Formats: sequence, structure tokens, C-alpha cells
Amino acid sequence: VQLQASGGGLVRPGGSLRLSCAASGRTSGPLGMGWFRQAPGKEREFVAAITRTDDHTYYKESVKGRFTISKDNDKNTVYLQMNSLKPEDTAVYYCAARHSPTLAVVGGLYDYWGQGTLVTVSS
Repeated sequence: VQLQASGGGLVRPGGSLRLSCAASGRTSGPLGMGWFRQAPGKEREFVAAITRTDDHTYYKESVKGRFTISKDNDKNTVYLQMNSLKPEDTAVYYCAARHSPTLAVVGGLYDYWGQGTLVTVSS
């Protein structure tokens, strides 16, 4: 499975961005997807995850109500809509995939990773 993330950029505090992650290759079967991020000087952290078949979602507490993860199975694409962005959301965002029907918040449980897309929230 290959993952291609896009949609990052520079946005002012309070603004919005939508990240996309297109999957190709062996995408049949249960494929759980997740978004992680890594800020400068910090460890990578979980942001959001979604299951392929039943749309269960799970979010990092600090992004609940601001971020929404969704997917389009026909396009093999997962999205992360980010609203009310804050400077502390600045990071490189990575999408990840795993051959499992369940959610996962630990990066080590994912099998594939995209290349990352930079999100900068600054005035």
C-alpha cells in the first residue's frame, strides 16, 4: 500500500485546512486509517483514526470538536478536516494505514506511512 498525503500549508489561527491521503496498491479488505503529527522537537503523536468498514472514529482529546476524519472508499482516500486551527497544531502530518478492522492510536500498529505534509498555523 502506498500513501500520498497532501493539503498542508500556512494558515492563520482560527483558519481551516483539509488534508487528504490517497491510498493505492493492496487496498482491498479492512484497512484502518489514521493521522499522526510531529511538531518540531517533539515525538510523533496520534491525531485521529477511522475504520474502513463501519466508520468508527477516534480522536486525540485536544482536537475533538475541531478536527474531523472521514473517508471515501471509492477513491481510497481519507481526509482530515481541521477547523479552528491553533499555533500548537503546527506539525508535519502523516497518514498511516493498517490491515485491520479495528482502530489504533499507537503508531507501531500501522503497516504503512505516507510522506507527511507540513501544516503551519501562524499569524
